[in-house]
Amino acid sequence: MTTSGETQVCLDETPFYHCYVRCVRRAYLCGEDFSTGESYDHRKQWIVSRLKFLSYIYAIDICAYAVMSNHYHVVLHVDKSRAQSWSRTEVVERWMQLYKGDMLVSRWLKAPATLDEAQRDAVYLKIETWRERLFDIGWFMRGVNETIARMANAEENCKGRFWEGRYKSQALLDEAALLSCMAYVDLNPVRAGMEESLDTSDFTSIQQRLAELARKKRQLKKHPELAERTEKQVRLKADLKLDNQPEAPLMVFDGSSHTDVHVALPFTEQDYLRLVDETGRVLRADKRGAIPDAIKPIIERFGIDPKNWLEHVQNFSRRYGRCAGHVVRMRAYVERYGLRAAKGVGVSSFLYKGFN
Repeated sequence: MTTSGETQVCLDETPFYHCYVRCVRRAYLCGEDFSTGESYDHRKQWIVSRLKFLSYIYAIDICAYAVMSNHYHVVLHVDKSRAQSWSRTEVVERWMQLYKGDMLVSRWLKAPATLDEAQRDAVYLKIETWRERLFDIGWFMRGVNETIARMANAEENCKGRFWEGRYKSQALLDEAALLSCMAYVDLNPVRAGMEESLDTSDFTSIQQRLAELARKKRQLKKHPELAERTEKQVRLKADLKLDNQPEAPLMVFDGSSHTDVHVALPFTEQDYLRLVDETGRVLRADKRGAIPDAIKPIIERFGIDPKNWLEHVQNFSRRYGRCAGHVVRMRAYVERYGLRAAKGVGVSSFLYKGFN
């Protein structure tokens, strides 16, 4: 478990976390500079590519993401058992793709017989430290934010902070919290009035999932806006020389055809995409509380009260503090880790059926 003033990661409670961070002074350092008219939209691709590259290295899956002009959100899944299954050699190979190695570890890789017992013990201890860091959200987020800050400062030939302090995180304690938070993240551009549809919501996981599904069904041409936006991002990655960088796929859904996956999101792709699409349509139409009958069974399946779904998805990040979930789970979480009363307990009692 790692803790700080803004961050609480407790893998014994949940492997799912919502992380978010804002640009310093909430400036639009990843969008258009309204004073000069210069666009920094390409930095959004920097962030997306960095997230996916680190997910490829770390035992951390990306469930959802949305990169906006002055902040970004990402929902992460920590796969501790995967990191523990790696051989020592694999841990070293992964770590050294990101950071400088260690002379003694390098010797162990090339000629292990040249090391005495004390040296081998030191190497093994170092490798176990690296292994723990490779499923640590703090190290993962640092690897994103510090790299992007350096790239932005180099681009502008300046020094200074790029991000508004440390990232913040929320523990997602149950499936309803995970579902709500992922929908909240994926609907960020629509909810903020920046985009009209999921197809045009650039630099979001929902757009990526829709494009991948359309491509799989060979139907991308039937979605011209989605095809155009996707192709534009492909060209941008090439221009930024990021097209050859390895990337992890998004975390798959339950019922996926991927046979090599041992853990998946606890809902189907069809249900999730339909839920987000229908919710987005209601948000755009500003029909407060008008949840379509077609998606009510999906919402109710997770113990969520449909009449409070919209408000919850619109304001998830503001309604909760360090954790989100059923009232019982939230109170137990607070008591276990000696925290002050959890922000969002009252909101949670309205979201879940049977409390109102």
